Amino acid sequence: MSKANPAPTVDARTDEARPGDARPSDKQPNDKQPRKKRTKITTTQRFEGEEGPINKHWRTYFLQALGESSNVSASAARAGVAPSRAYKVRREDAEFAAQWRAALYEGYQHLEMDVLCFLRVGETDRKIDVAAAIRLLAAHREAIAQERALIDNRDEQAVLDSIDAMIGEMRERSIANAALLAEAATDATHGPV
Repeated sequence: MSKANPAPTVDARTDEARPGDARPSDKQPNDKQPRKKRTKITTTQRFEGEEGPINKHWRTYFLQALGESSNVSASAARAGVAPSRAYKVRREDAEFAAQWRAALYEGYQHLEMDVLCFLRVGETDRKIDVAAAIRLLAAHREAIAQERALIDNRDEQAVLDSIDAMIGEMRERSIANAALLAEAATDATHGPV
């Protein structure tokens, strides 16, 4: 009678198998997918990043927060990990890196929609610095274009051109809104003639 090997358990704080657990080479023959390489974070790195116990689903929480905010530090804090852990996992895990890019792309889409809503409606439930948002979108336009090209299977230059056109339209609307506000302010100070 053969003794079945126990399933390896993972230490959530280090993303490593604990000593005495079954090794990946001791897998059952019916396991089809090889175990993913785990990113090793040293004790020093863990203490430098001021991490506490790590939730085993931190990657999911991190990516959700990154899609909402496009802020790595805030997303890492929300997931309960140090930003250095997230960056290290991104460097070493191609799948996580792809998910990271997709989350940032989602964040940029949210920013575009927020700015468009602000420019169309004029009043939202929060303040938006339109000029800073346009500069941010322009600075990251190549990364956005690459992700859009991957998602849409479109030509990268066509995506860049569409982003340039959208940013140009947003600038024109912003200038037109500023002119209308200035005109309204002038009319209000001079009164009816």
